[in-house]
Amino acid sequence: MQPAGVNPPDGNASGTTRLGWSDSLRILYPYFAENFMEQVRSVWFIVVYLVVFQILVLGLPIVYASMIGVGIVIVAVGLMFFMEGLRLGLMPLGETIGAVLPRNSPLPVILGFAFVLGLGATFAEPAISVLKAAGSGVAPDQAPLLFSLLNDFSGQLVLSVGLGVGAAVLLGVLRFFYGWSLKLLIIPGVLILCGLTFVLNLDPVTQPILALAWDCGAVTTGPVTVPLVLALGVGVCRIVGSGESSNAGFGIVTLASLFPILAVLLLGMYHYQAKDYWGAENYTGSAAINAPAAAAGDESADGRSMITEEEFARFVENPDALGELNIRFEGGQPELRDGEIVLTNPTVVLSRPLVERPAMISDTQWDGSKSILQGLADAMLEALRAIIPLCLFLFLTLRLVLREKVQRLDEITIGITFAVLGMCLFVLGISLGLTPLGSQLGSNVPGTFAAITPWGMEGIEGPLFESDNAGKALAALFGFFLGYGATLAEPALNALGNTVEKITVGAFKKKLLMQSVAFGVGLGIAAGVCKIAYNIPLAWMLLPSYLGLVILTLVSSEEFVNFGWDSAGVTTGPITVPLVLAMGLGIGANVPGIIDGFGILALASVGPIITVLLIGRVVAGRQAREGTSAPVRETP
Repeated sequence: MQPAGVNPPDGNASGTTRLGWSDSLRILYPYFAENFMEQVRSVWFIVVYLVVFQILVLGLPIVYASMIGVGIVIVAVGLMFFMEGLRLGLMPLGETIGAVLPRNSPLPVILGFAFVLGLGATFAEPAISVLKAAGSGVAPDQAPLLFSLLNDFSGQLVLSVGLGVGAAVLLGVLRFFYGWSLKLLIIPGVLILCGLTFVLNLDPVTQPILALAWDCGAVTTGPVTVPLVLALGVGVCRIVGSGESSNAGFGIVTLASLFPILAVLLLGMYHYQAKDYWGAENYTGSAAINAPAAAAGDESADGRSMITEEEFARFVENPDALGELNIRFEGGQPELRDGEIVLTNPTVVLSRPLVERPAMISDTQWDGSKSILQGLADAMLEALRAIIPLCLFLFLTLRLVLREKVQRLDEITIGITFAVLGMCLFVLGISLGLTPLGSQLGSNVPGTFAAITPWGMEGIEGPLFESDNAGKALAALFGFFLGYGATLAEPALNALGNTVEKITVGAFKKKLLMQSVAFGVGLGIAAGVCKIAYNIPLAWMLLPSYLGLVILTLVSSEEFVNFGWDSAGVTTGPITVPLVLAMGLGIGANVPGIIDGFGILALASVGPIITVLLIGRVVAGRQAREGTSAPVRETP
């Protein structure tokens, strides 16, 4: 206490202590250092694992290593500011609305807010920027509808994803109001998606969009959408007071993963019927955008270098002008004559062999000479477009609809500033660090079973093994440990493990859940690598998986269904999504005959649901043998 009659040393009669810049930095440094290290802990395993695999296993150097290193540091700094901005700025607004809106507003207003919240949160997701840039390596002549969705209709694609999330949040709120079982929403939704997937898989034009649509479900459940919609869900549950508080918050994440898939499939079907995609009769877009393979005009769908009109004219003059060609006979009447097979009236087809050095994804997806300042300006513009409209919507809802004062406005303003700055740095770091690292390794992984041109290098390397199957098995093993380790590093998984252990009162241990989810993600990514390496249609892998999940869901308890299906959402964090997506596109670009590299995220999402529900059946069976029932704790 200041003695009576004695002024403070600085002459300030109010007793307020003024801190200089150095004192302020000393106080803030431990706080920011701790938050920065938290982001480093979530990214270090993935980065070290990728670098070690490429250098020690593939025997290839990291190209642009210094730039990639700077980009990864920028990602960590960006995530630090972004997550802190969410905590200080967006989350207080969302939690206040979640607590006040259900109490003061009729159901139609709540549903309208839920829809717009889901839509706006999707645009603010950091990973959505990766989806916008994912069409660079798709050849329009091989996948015309997929090419148009990612290029000509990219705005519609992102909007459809947002509309899907908005519809999911709306339906999730209705579920809380009326106490619907999550099974009643999941099972019909999955069956509809499986039916659409089966039908679209039959058409070669619509088949390539399946992997994109199912991957979109993984992009939506990120650090913006999940906390905001959970805040709304918890607020609704508290007001409704249905007695099922143990399930508060669960289910919306699952619906927010399924509905965007449906929205993208419907968007693709619309443009397929309208015939306004690349090459169709009503197409009016620019085929020059991101169309390297179409511009070259020299590669077929199965990876062969196609013969041009000019080359055909040279062949007519000199049959040896094109070098060695593959010869194939079509039709004709075969017969055995004097120990020889004789074909009468066959059609002889000459074609080039498979391309040994496919185009590198790095040529179209990443430019090492791009100006960092220009990239920073683009990232800032994208961050402002994503964050500011969502914040304005939350603020106006609080002031104009709910007539509530905004508490701690100065703190919220700082938080929003942090969120914009963080997202700006994150997007810049992704383009400089994680995207080239994922593309580089993805492009080089096929070197385990095929001859490739290494990313950013010249010449031909590989394969490491004479046996294709041995090399593909190593690539799949690489995918498994990548998914397993990256998942254990996700902070959201740790939080989910704590929640599940409390809800089940220790019946499902936190460690067991984390291991189950990580193992499922690892299996999913390994299956995705095999899908690309062996050119397996995604529908053949997804349909049995999800139909099996329908059966598992029917025989599982409501509690296990709730957190089992939501476990897929925690595996697709802001680091995992862009890295796995870039890696998948990189692998697809270097495997002859592969149109794209989508689908790995879809399989990485279904894997943990299967493993968690299976382990849940084991836990339930053990309790049944011991004569106890699965306890469920109701949280306040």
